[in-house]
Amino acid sequence: MGMPAQHTDWTAEMAIALPYDGKRSEVLDGELVVTPAPSWVHQTAVEELYVLLRPYVAEHGLGWVKLSPADIVLAPKRLVQPDVFVVPRGEAQRPSAWSDVRSLLLAIEVLSPRTAYNDRHRKRRMYQEFGVPEYWIVDAEARHVERWRPEDSAPEIVREELVWAPRVGVPSLSIDLQAFFGTVNDDAT
Repeated sequence: MGMPAQHTDWTAEMAIALPYDGKRSEVLDGELVVTPAPSWVHQTAVEELYVLLRPYVAEHGLGWVKLSPADIVLAPKRLVQPDVFVVPRGEAQRPSAWSDVRSLLLAIEVLSPRTAYNDRHRKRRMYQEFGVPEYWIVDAEARHVERWRPEDSAPEIVREELVWAPRVGVPSLSIDLQAFFGTVNDDAT
């Protein structure tokens, strides 16, 4: 879990104004949480998810797949940096700044020992309250994905095939999780 800063009444605006130091700064209900660079396995999972999602999202005109660092402000005292996320295509033009992002179609966090508590509890609740249709918590060690939707009180644990159906009338995306985790953990056959 990241170390909270001494000051406990942080805003997203204050965190955005911090000088970049190579670490992730998030504001979780007014608390500044700073985490160091992620592990090799973590970043491999992030890269693989991006590679799987980007062509699907582009082909179906759903929006844009992005990676953090990114300052996504959910509320004045809530700034998150999801590992991978999809900004939906709205009626407006493509966002030109993080402050233009008003909603997310999908948010994904890849667990690490330092972030697991916040990802599973604090950030999960924030994504649900913000109305993110799906939030995935990717656990490379346990080799499963915890899928959350806004109304869920417990996650759906997916181990075999993760199916994402973001819009009615759009074919779903299927991810073979055994193959995915094999690649992420460098044990694919």
